[in-house]
Amino acid sequence: MTEKPKLVADDPWLEPHQGVIERRMARFSGELSAIIANSGSLAAHATAHKFAGIRFQPTTKEWTIREWAPKAKSVSLIGEFNDWNRDSHPLAKDPNGVWETKLPATTLSHGQQVKLHIHGENDSRRDRIPACITRAVQDPTTHDYSGQIWNPPAPYEWQYTFNPATITAPRIYEAHVGMGGEEPRVHTYREFAETVLPRIAKGGYNAIQLMAVQEHPYYGSFGYHVSSFFAPCSRFGTPEDLKFLIDTAHGLGLAVLLDIVHSHAVKNMSEGLNDFDGSGNQYFHPGDRGEHPSWDSKCFDYGRPEVRQFLLSNVRYWLEEFRFDGFRFDGVTSMLYHSRGNKSFGSYDDYFGPDADDDAILYLQLAAQLIHELKPGAIAIAEDMSGMPGLCRPLDEGGIGFTHRLAMGIPDYWIKILKHKRDEDWNVGEIWGTLANRRYGEATIAYAESHDQALVGDKTLAFWLMDQEMYWHMAKGDDNPVIERGIALHKIIRLITLTLGGEGWLNFMGNEFGHPEWLDFPREGNGWSFHYCRRQWSLVDNHDLKYHWLADFDQAMVEFAKNTNVLATPPAQERFIDNDRKILVAERANLLFVFNLSVSESAFGYPVSAPHPGTWKLLLDTDHPHFGGHGRIDPAATYPTDEHGNMQIYSPSRSAQVFALEK
Repeated sequence: MTEKPKLVADDPWLEPHQGVIERRMARFSGELSAIIANSGSLAAHATAHKFAGIRFQPTTKEWTIREWAPKAKSVSLIGEFNDWNRDSHPLAKDPNGVWETKLPATTLSHGQQVKLHIHGENDSRRDRIPACITRAVQDPTTHDYSGQIWNPPAPYEWQYTFNPATITAPRIYEAHVGMGGEEPRVHTYREFAETVLPRIAKGGYNAIQLMAVQEHPYYGSFGYHVSSFFAPCSRFGTPEDLKFLIDTAHGLGLAVLLDIVHSHAVKNMSEGLNDFDGSGNQYFHPGDRGEHPSWDSKCFDYGRPEVRQFLLSNVRYWLEEFRFDGFRFDGVTSMLYHSRGNKSFGSYDDYFGPDADDDAILYLQLAAQLIHELKPGAIAIAEDMSGMPGLCRPLDEGGIGFTHRLAMGIPDYWIKILKHKRDEDWNVGEIWGTLANRRYGEATIAYAESHDQALVGDKTLAFWLMDQEMYWHMAKGDDNPVIERGIALHKIIRLITLTLGGEGWLNFMGNEFGHPEWLDFPREGNGWSFHYCRRQWSLVDNHDLKYHWLADFDQAMVEFAKNTNVLATPPAQERFIDNDRKILVAERANLLFVFNLSVSESAFGYPVSAPHPGTWKLLLDTDHPHFGGHGRIDPAATYPTDEHGNMQIYSPSRSAQVFALEK
């Protein structure tokens, strides 16, 4: 009898699906073996970006131009160098569908704009941007995109090295460079490096997750309609500027993760890959299967080896060329299922039945393997709301190989109860069940809110809690019950989510200080305004306002997570739930957490069963005046256990405390 995959051994409910899991493992093993036999290694296979595109060859002193367009009838290079002449520089096609030409060194130069003119199988004639272009720029007048030769005379000189394996638990600051400043405009990589990175490091975070880095023609897509997968967004600066940002982050002890989009691509033909060779299905599935109706975008054909190689090469490119320390893979749920995840998931049959896209699963397995080979210790986060078993388990255990998944249900839960329940009706047992519910052995990134909750049409936690009162009553000395409630619950929600929700933590830029209002990119509907597409750092920097209380608490909370390494320990254990008094007591990392969600009832002399006998002390208190609290607890007080192992505490209403055993 063959040994069960560890994924199945750990979860007997998976036994009916053991055959599917083993077939996935076998297909991955077979494909990896074939790649190694053909290319020598998976890393060597993931080098399409070094073969295709427009590249200068120092040894031969010539330019090579190569493009995979198997069904195209003809391909030519056009650009500033030949006055956009579509006939003067044709490419020749090899048996594998790769078009190629070689040009003398003096033909092209750094900074020149170029495109390919492609006569497609369907007799279309279009000017296209090369698929592996490393820089694409937009004309400020016509708004058209072109590829740009990027071959600077001197390579960027890196100053720092960084090992992501040193991060035992990610504390991630999710950020968007363009909206990283306060002025109503697009901000740059260098501005972000110089002004925002120091704030992140001071706040105790150990990683940043950069959104909207891959080139995208529509700013308002938040970077999710990618057109040029190998090109850093030119709105924010040059590739060297992005390297400066990453290098600076490494010098501050911050890992840098790329929010990578391999789940879909922009439909635009003038900027993107759609119908590249005129066949209708080069990079994407033909017909309806190639359309993502919810996102108005194109869906990759992961069953095509050349497409998998293109995407794997993209993974390698960002890890090596820009020294990213890992990825957050966007839209993984859409990749995993033929239905794009547009259904409910009620049983294990939903994960292993005919709806599962085995081609996408194979690609994700190969991507995870490549990441781990190229950069051991790199972080690979899956944005999945379906709960696919094994998604974040090692490949040799029957998993797909990601290191973490996002706890996407948690922010949705907080928004739901804030919208639909009175504070008096909150059920602390339900809160515990929601936050503690995650798959065994699969590390989770917990978060109370991300950029999704901040977008126009929704509200951040701060805005759900305080809404328009934030416009008028955030000055110190202006006592307001709505603001007081909002500040108290904002701190509790973040601390209880960090404590109970996962093995990592994520915060979106500005949410740590309760940034007011929503995010809204410049668009026709708002008069192309940048008013809501920026971060108002002046609010948190002004200590006459209450915003800094939330920021100070966030810094203390993140530093607490850092100093105790609580996120790297096993999940929290419930010690006591008192739903009548709205008190929840939990233990994690030999620390005791007490959350009192009562609107008005404080508990005096409240008996709490301590995990260990001895004298306990207060480690963190949301009610401290430094965080805008009432200071109802003496920070110097100690709490000895009695002969029954209990200690008596004071649990103020709408507050949370963390206790540690004195050494």
